[in-house]
Amino acid sequence: MALFARKPEPAKQVKAAAGSNAGASQIGNFYAYSDGVSRQRFMQVPTISRSRDLMASVIGCLPLKMYKEIWNGEEIELVPEAPRSWLSRIDKGVTNNFLLSFTLDDLLFYGRSFWFITDRDSSGYPSNFTRLPAAMVTTQDQAQSSGVWFGPSKQILFQGLPIRWEDCVQFLSPIQGLIYTGATSVDTALKLEQAHNRNASSLQPAVTLRQMGGEPMSPQELRDLAAAYDEARFASATSAVNEFVEVIPNMATPDKMLLIDAAEYQAKEIARIANVPAYLVSVSIGNYSYVSSAEASRDLYKFGVKPYIDCIQETLSANNVLPRGTVVRFDIESYLESYEMQEEEEKLVPETQVNNA
Repeated sequence: MALFARKPEPAKQVKAAAGSNAGASQIGNFYAYSDGVSRQRFMQVPTISRSRDLMASVIGCLPLKMYKEIWNGEEIELVPEAPRSWLSRIDKGVTNNFLLSFTLDDLLFYGRSFWFITDRDSSGYPSNFTRLPAAMVTTQDQAQSSGVWFGPSKQILFQGLPIRWEDCVQFLSPIQGLIYTGATSVDTALKLEQAHNRNASSLQPAVTLRQMGGEPMSPQELRDLAAAYDEARFASATSAVNEFVEVIPNMATPDKMLLIDAAEYQAKEIARIANVPAYLVSVSIGNYSYVSSAEASRDLYKFGVKPYIDCIQETLSANNVLPRGTVVRFDIESYLESYEMQEEEEKLVPETQVNNA
């Protein structure tokens, strides 16, 4: 009787089952967290670091308020409502200032940010969140090469392991992330910084002595000539050379050696891609009118922070976070009014001094 060996079947790749949440075990393991090599490289550019810190200083200090949407017959009216417990402390482990600032950080560099829902209340709505670093999150249903996101992902991996997308709040920025749009400008800025450091540490001679005729001098004789010239020049305001030596002054100036003009131009370029007014990052823009602190804060809000503020508050007002008809808004008015009041007080100081005199 013949025996036939059964041919082994090739191993099949088993995809993670829908709803798999293995990646949740990695959440909170801060030692393994990373902000990404690209972000670290971008933050070495002072203009980007300053732009990021300016916008984070705005969004990190804004309180969140909750409202109920009510139709009054003509338009939707926002009526203040008692806030949920998580609104004052989104993540019980950190402050809102920290969490919101780094949420903006993710939106600025990667164009999206992720919060994972760690607790829910009795009604099923979130009651506590934690931020997942965007650099450690990959989405299998969207290409990540361009940084253009087309909607919330339903295939999310955290540290290479799947997590339930239903437990993730996904913030999608209307602006493409800096890592995908500013690579060329950052490369140029870093090369300029390297050239700046190299030129700052190199010694440039004040003058160059060139032999114009006669028998060529040996290296030692040239060194002796230079030493004798320096000795004579330092001993007296007048120095003399014969007809065989030409004195060539060094025309290099500190601003040319340190590439100041090129660095200033590149700083303007980076301010453009970061969507921050150039004067706010201490870049000279030529002649412009005086800007008060209130006007500067409005410009920073309008041109820099507003798209990210709208992204965060609209995402937190979605039905997967709050009941329908309930919305979250940043108290931006208190931020702008504080600078306007400060400006008014500064205007009154001269009048008060005159009256006292």
